[in-house]
Amino acid sequence: MNVLIMGAAGSGKGTLSKKIAEKYKIAHISSGDMFRAAIQSGSELGLTAKQYIDQGRLVPDELTVALIRERITEPDCEKGFLLDGYPRTLPQAKDLLALCEELDKPLAVVLHLEIETAELVSRITGRRICANCGAIYNITHQPSKIEGRCDLCGGTLLQRSDDTEERLLVRMQEYEELTRPVIDWLKERVSVIEIDAGASVGEVWQQVQDVLGGTV
Repeated sequence: MNVLIMGAAGSGKGTLSKKIAEKYKIAHISSGDMFRAAIQSGSELGLTAKQYIDQGRLVPDELTVALIRERITEPDCEKGFLLDGYPRTLPQAKDLLALCEELDKPLAVVLHLEIETAELVSRITGRRICANCGAIYNITHQPSKIEGRCDLCGGTLLQRSDDTEERLLVRMQEYEELTRPVIDWLKERVSVIEIDAGASVGEVWQQVQDVLGGTV
């Protein structure tokens, strides 16, 4: 089972991806993690990607799809994969579907997490991350027991510098301009299921299981 998960920043892709990978025993491939792993491995592709990243430049699409090809042919992807964070643009979507067809690894479904902007603002501006262990909280939806302190390790909870309404609205505009057309294009070629990501964590997870339960 090969799954693509898409949604705006703060829609819950990371949380759901971990749950899906664990339950359905498929590899979770985050584009950011993939780049970091390739760089740490010292592979030729990883070192090439590092040159772009170190210069603050975007990694070219052809290099990214080459890294994805390398990643999804690894042994842990034999039972399937969950791709998170890619594609972001229409050319990337076309490259991905062509690659999946070439490798005979078709996408079973695309999960599109839909959420209202007002809810995203609440989630993003209220998000706090433990500086020590990385645990994530929200001052409104999932507060820590002691304000400013992590329940797990007692570390200090911090707000990321880009977790502001202004930065979120910029990212939302980019998402609408670049990624929304990808969703529309994919709908003509792959099963795209809309998930109400504004619901509670339990309800969202149930929606996902209702969809994926029939594809395993």
